[in-house]
Amino acid sequence: MEDRTTRERYKRLVKLAFGAVMLLGLCLLYAAVWIGYYNEHILQSPFYRRGNWVMILIYGILLAFFMNTYGGFKIGYLKNGNLIYSQIISVLFTNVLTYLQIAVIDRRFVNPIYIMLMTLGEILFIVVWTLLFQMAYRQLFPPRKMIFIQGDRRDYHLMDKMNSREDKYEICKILSYKEGIDKIKGLIKDYDAVLIGDMPSHERNLLLKYCFSLGIRSYSVPKISDVLLRSSDELNLFDTPLLLSRNIGLTVEQQWVKRLEDVVFSVLMLILFSPVFLIAAVGIKCTDGGPVFYKQKRLTKDGKIFEIYKFRTMIQNAEALGGAQLAAEDDKRILPIGRILRRLRLDELPQIYNILKGDMSLVGPRPERPELAAEIEKEIPEFPFRLKVKAGLTGYAQVYGKYNTTFYDKLKLDLTYIRKYSILLDFKLIIMTPKIMFMKESTEGVKAEEQKGYKELSEYEKKN
Repeated sequence: MEDRTTRERYKRLVKLAFGAVMLLGLCLLYAAVWIGYYNEHILQSPFYRRGNWVMILIYGILLAFFMNTYGGFKIGYLKNGNLIYSQIISVLFTNVLTYLQIAVIDRRFVNPIYIMLMTLGEILFIVVWTLLFQMAYRQLFPPRKMIFIQGDRRDYHLMDKMNSREDKYEICKILSYKEGIDKIKGLIKDYDAVLIGDMPSHERNLLLKYCFSLGIRSYSVPKISDVLLRSSDELNLFDTPLLLSRNIGLTVEQQWVKRLEDVVFSVLMLILFSPVFLIAAVGIKCTDGGPVFYKQKRLTKDGKIFEIYKFRTMIQNAEALGGAQLAAEDDKRILPIGRILRRLRLDELPQIYNILKGDMSLVGPRPERPELAAEIEKEIPEFPFRLKVKAGLTGYAQVYGKYNTTFYDKLKLDLTYIRKYSILLDFKLIIMTPKIMFMKESTEGVKAEEQKGYKELSEYEKKN
């Protein structure tokens, strides 16, 4: 235990070393291509020493920005595939912008072959360096041995999620908080960390304080009230600390800026994705001859109902086969072209029209169906809290959650967005959206046993 604690102090330095070598290696590859080819053979007026250093510095800044945004530096945090994917997409965006930068400098579109070859070399470097470092990292920081203190509810597959990261966590013992706090305290000392389930606040607070006193890491499931509290403002008018929660949603000026953002981005998206609209329309029409678009009633700010537009991805009159329900992984109602559109989340593109109309925002909570929302509210009375802002095409829950994330967890993510809202947060979510579009785990359908998930929600949160 003490040996692990000592090594933990150096974990940030180890991660910093990984990121530094990653950036240095990629920048050196770019420097070789820039100085050895583009600067010497392409530019009409070649740069000299300072100019070359500036070009390499700009490349490094862009690369660091995208790596930080997409999680390319999260060694030991993301799985190998996700980590490498994050790094590759960061390199691709950086190299596209760098090519455009060179084209602007030389006032023409130069031969991209060396940028493309450089990209392949960078991808090879990324894969080799990341895999080697991950192996060493896991030797230095093996999975934490954890004790799981369960709460009153099933904790929504929390144990399955933790077990899916066997490289980070090893749940060695499971027991209920009802077995007694004194018994639990006697066991905690034997583990590296404690996983605290969704239990009454009193017992949870006792465990949190005990873990803090011993310096033992703890992971706990936040309640709705926790999300509201941690996003409140500190008020230092008195010698007694106060937390101020205004609870008004977005301010007037924030709404104006957000509306301007919606109009500008939706117009740009219409231009950018016009070829996708054409290909999707032809693909759907050629499948069964039915309508290209599908309209459905959804909820937005203050519970207002509007008609959302989507590409039709299912057979015509699909709900006649089973009523309103979430799409399952092997749903036979989904068209072949529909699977592709859903996989890439391109079926949502017609909502750009809803954004221009003002029904939705580019960023916000996912718009739910009124009848589905009514069912959820029977079990989660706080679900309407997410309607303090307009529904969005992308959002905090869409980026950090999955298609099959439970409604309870989606609500927490949506409330986190509402409480932390800023224009910079919107830009970050917009930039992160392309990454999750191509991630299978973000778009996977709902398993059969999970379609009843919202009905499994207990009334426990009402009491706590």
